[in-house]
Amino acid sequence: MSANRQRNLGTLSLVLLALVFVAAVTANNSLLTGLRIDLTEDNLYTVSPGTRNVLASIVEPINVYLFFSDSESADIAPLRNYANRVREMLEELESAGGGNLVLHVIDPVPFSEDEDRAARFGLQPITLGIGQSLYFGLAATNSVGDQEVIEIFNPERERFLEYELARLIYSLARPDRVVVGVHAGVSMTAGFDPQTQRVTEPWIAYSQAGQLFEMRSLPPGFTEIEEDVDVLCLVHPRSLEDETLYAIDQFVMGGGRALIFLDPFAEVDMAAAMDPAAMAAGSASNLEPLLSGWGVEFSAGEVVADNQYALSVTTGLSMRPVRHLGLLGLDATAIDPEDVITDGLYNINVGTAGHFSVAEDSTVTLQPLLTSSIDAETLPAIQMQMLTDPEALLDDFVPSGEPYIIAARLTGALDSAYPDGPPAEELPDAEGDLADGADGGGGDDSAVANSESPDALPDGEHLASTDSANVILVGDVDILSDRLWVQQQNFLGQTLATAFANNGDFLVNALDNLSGSADLIGIRARGTYSRPFTRVQALRRQADAQFRQTEQQLQAELTETENRLSELQDARTDQGSLLMSDEQQAEIQRFLDEQVRIRQELRAVQRNLDRSIEQLGTVLQFINIGLVPLLLTAVALSAVVVRRRRTEKKS
Repeated sequence: MSANRQRNLGTLSLVLLALVFVAAVTANNSLLTGLRIDLTEDNLYTVSPGTRNVLASIVEPINVYLFFSDSESADIAPLRNYANRVREMLEELESAGGGNLVLHVIDPVPFSEDEDRAARFGLQPITLGIGQSLYFGLAATNSVGDQEVIEIFNPERERFLEYELARLIYSLARPDRVVVGVHAGVSMTAGFDPQTQRVTEPWIAYSQAGQLFEMRSLPPGFTEIEEDVDVLCLVHPRSLEDETLYAIDQFVMGGGRALIFLDPFAEVDMAAAMDPAAMAAGSASNLEPLLSGWGVEFSAGEVVADNQYALSVTTGLSMRPVRHLGLLGLDATAIDPEDVITDGLYNINVGTAGHFSVAEDSTVTLQPLLTSSIDAETLPAIQMQMLTDPEALLDDFVPSGEPYIIAARLTGALDSAYPDGPPAEELPDAEGDLADGADGGGGDDSAVANSESPDALPDGEHLASTDSANVILVGDVDILSDRLWVQQQNFLGQTLATAFANNGDFLVNALDNLSGSADLIGIRARGTYSRPFTRVQALRRQADAQFRQTEQQLQAELTETENRLSELQDARTDQGSLLMSDEQQAEIQRFLDEQVRIRQELRAVQRNLDRSIEQLGTVLQFINIGLVPLLLTAVALSAVVVRRRRTEKKS
């Protein structure tokens, strides 16, 4: 074949390839319009069913304003990439919202009305340097004037991007304030201390929650929970009557969410007791028979002692700090980063906490939120009573080698702790004692019989199970007390609270998460858009291993040569001569030759690494640029052909 003919064939091939490419692009634009396929590994751009249900609940349009300083961030590639990720997610939500969600993307250039608008919404600028800042936040409003904002999008919380956006939309779609029904066995609210004859302030954690939610106290011995209660919060429940326990059980069986704080030894309650005997006995709480009926076990008589997370305390015996195995400072390694409640929390302090576990033959799901280390064991709660020297806890301390669950999320299908219906009511006789099945007045036994029947419930029939339980269990009450997470100071007559742990954040996050709909709670953490080149990293690790091996070989050769030269010098008879012998010169020359060879091997390792990365890049470019468009085009053309054939058959 002549050179001209080969050249003509090459030119014709390029022309045909260009025509095929143009045809493929045209076919994609005309045939695949509106078709959206998420090919990312974690389905980053696929709106979850829970978010779609939240969007479907919107009655009136919600306007979403994304403020991003596009011109000011021209040189910040990572931030621009994440901004594109946020914008594309919002566009997906707008598309799924069916017109009830309206997105506005705004570039608040300096000294513009858009910048003033961002400031009025309360968005915080990101300071880049002297006189330079940018905005990257979001504001949303509903038809009645309510607004929600995300002051700054944090790339570190990208996994919860969909959850935060869905939560914001849900809050605007349902503007009523969330009601939290609270039953506390300790004094969390403002009151009066008869010992000091002073008014006591509410716990700061309770006050902070009260700024965001309607905290409604449930009366002692309550037997029903009002329908408008969104979340039930139980703090140190003790000696609850069967009717109260049954009301709690039915609330959970009906899909209600609950946040429950239990404790095998509540020091905060012991400190508040006036009776010395009560102080010595301490205070414990449990929620039986509910927990066992739900398939969960709680260590009501055991405290988790942890040697790794133990905090140092100062006792009255000496000023020397000692480590207290019962007071734990849980860091990020003990906090679940995958749950929206605990993500971003770096330190939570607990005191003499219990632990949870799944009962045998139970099918419930217990997702740990706070866990101990493996350098931990359980100690009898009675050992904490009248403890004067925390160092004594180290005596005979033997870690079990397994972590203990201090806080967890209980989800899934639950069976009622009262499978036979509401507990039977025992009627008093005429003398005030409990009658044995009689009414004491000559009447029939229908009252007792009816009280044992589920049909006797005034609010409806008995609920035997639920498929969508969502309960947060915490094995410590002291976690909410001020002393474990906040320090108060008086400044010019004002009490300033400075948090040194995330205990308050944990409470607010838990209530915030549980107050959402079941769809909102079901939205889990997603993947991140920035994906590492794992194959390239593996190639680099292999090359580094070869490089280090070759370097070690060179160092071994150098050491061997130095030892050889030293031996030759010691063997010489003319020790005073400064000239090297022929053997020494030959040994040095041999080492220099070996050094050149090894350096060539090092350069070959680096060249092979670069070549492997380039080959991998070529393959990926071919797949992304050539193969995938051709496959999509082939699928589209096949669909068109099939559709036409069906149309021809019908006609």
